[in-house]
Amino acid sequence: MTTPPATRLSPPVDRDSDHCLGEDDAQITLLEYGSFACPYCHAAHEIVANLRDRFGSRLRYVFRHRPITGNQHALDAAVLAEFAFETTGEYWPAHDLLMKRGPSLVTGDLEGIAKELGVPADGERSRGALEKARQTVARHRQGGVDSGTLVSPTFFIDGRRYEGAWDESMLTEAMLRSPGHRVQSAALDFARWAPSTGLLLLLMTVLAVILANSPWGEWIEALWRMPVSIAVGATGFSLPLREWINDGLLTFFFLVVGLEIKREFTIGRLASRRSAALPIAAAVGGMLAPALIYLALVPAGPLAAGWAIPTTTDTAFAIALIAVLGSRVPVTLRVFLTAAVIVDDLVAIVVVAAFYAGSIDLAYLSAAVGTVVALMALNRGGIYRPLPYALLGVLLWALLHAAGVHATLAGVILALVTPTRPPANLAALMTQAEAVLSTELHAVQEKVLRHGPSEPTLRALDVIHDRVESPASKLLRSTEPWSSYVVLPLFAFANAGVLLALEVIEGRESLMLAIVAGLVVGKAGGILGGAALAVWLGIATKPADYSWRQLAGTGALAGIGFTMSLYIAAKALPDPGDFAAAKIAVFLASILAAAAGVALLWARRKPVHPGNGRPD
Repeated sequence: MTTPPATRLSPPVDRDSDHCLGEDDAQITLLEYGSFACPYCHAAHEIVANLRDRFGSRLRYVFRHRPITGNQHALDAAVLAEFAFETTGEYWPAHDLLMKRGPSLVTGDLEGIAKELGVPADGERSRGALEKARQTVARHRQGGVDSGTLVSPTFFIDGRRYEGAWDESMLTEAMLRSPGHRVQSAALDFARWAPSTGLLLLLMTVLAVILANSPWGEWIEALWRMPVSIAVGATGFSLPLREWINDGLLTFFFLVVGLEIKREFTIGRLASRRSAALPIAAAVGGMLAPALIYLALVPAGPLAAGWAIPTTTDTAFAIALIAVLGSRVPVTLRVFLTAAVIVDDLVAIVVVAAFYAGSIDLAYLSAAVGTVVALMALNRGGIYRPLPYALLGVLLWALLHAAGVHATLAGVILALVTPTRPPANLAALMTQAEAVLSTELHAVQEKVLRHGPSEPTLRALDVIHDRVESPASKLLRSTEPWSSYVVLPLFAFANAGVLLALEVIEGRESLMLAIVAGLVVGKAGGILGGAALAVWLGIATKPADYSWRQLAGTGALAGIGFTMSLYIAAKALPDPGDFAAAKIAVFLASILAAAAGVALLWARRKPVHPGNGRPD
């Protein structure tokens, strides 16, 4: 999982160290990270001038340097503006002159601008003032990195990074805080907040339980059971609405899971055998131990089919709690838990397909195998456009469903055959992109009747980017938000509703105990035991920056079964009463597992003395 760039300004605006136009008590502060050698910053210069005309005393404008990386003239221009400030006490005349002169700056241009500003020539400048100017530019650049700036120009409005188009109308809307922009900003902030997925799942679960125990409970249950059909002529099939969610939409979740694990094991942090061994061993132990505990506690008979219920982990909830714990959990331990639960989810869907499938139709299964072969042929043939994979993936889902195999397996299969690495001709594509940019930069020098990059250039760069980005990256980028913020919450809402009544529990105490013990005791013990065994056998190594107690804490968090446990319970326990009791047990176990994991991880690890290896 990658960490998103920062969205807040760091450090905040300070008149003593920043260049400001406008009063400190202005209603709006617009800050720009820009470069004097950037054509887009020169266009933005005119937009800022129009905004200052429009807002007047209500606007304070601040400029910080973000010279184009690798462009010496961009850096020299920024240093010149700061040197002018150090020697004359005025910054904005130099800023305005550099912006109006144009982005194609050369050494002669800078010398002429210095002369026009009354600044000493390059060889006659005070070393002290010049060094101070360089330090200011360096400080601005570091502030840009800390604030998450990736391009020039980047704007911040009242300390928050602006992420829309920087034309005048869009900037004005953001500065005026229109209702539409407020909703968009709030949604982006929520999505970037690490525990947001877990919180959304919790809210939907609580809502489902409340509605199930309300006067509308029967009506809502009837809604979930309502058949929904898809037909083309006389051919088609029908499923209850809940099954469309569980068997259809949840395929996107397993697609994301498959893409993430393939990325980690091919080009990610688990690409080496030894780095992958520890989470794999832990995941295996974390599935075997709960299954054995469950089978030991339930009587022989139909309930034994639910052995896989306590073997799974709810990735969203577990990772959300890890995020809430913050620095108490080392980064390497977060990677370990993420890898372990992804392996857990991947095995879970294979278990569902192998043990909870209905009667198998060999004709449709053969057609599904043929579709998998076609997907593999696309991979081997170097096909990098995502559309063929997507179309064959839809076909594979339909064939698996018709064959009687659990159709969500299509998501995992599609992920495994989708190319993850960059194309083999990456160097040629990058050379092509450089040529396009070089031609465009030459054309920009012809300033007459030009406002920016031409449409053919933008289309060419878009085509090159489309070919450079792997299909796996495209699929993950486009489906992950839908999986986290639509599919999983909708699944929880459709499946978490349970009647809280004593008659649900009566006669099913052994089932509930088996689920609770499997998730709370089996998960933590299995993960810790699997990891310890792998280290003892020498097939894996445990990083030194987290302790065995912390590893046990992450194992306890893996006992938060919830989404996946409910999913398997729905397949394994056809009796509605058994399923209802299993839901209550999963809820209780998840709460206990979360509490145990937080308790184990809350205490920070004591520092280790370098001399004796013992905690201080």
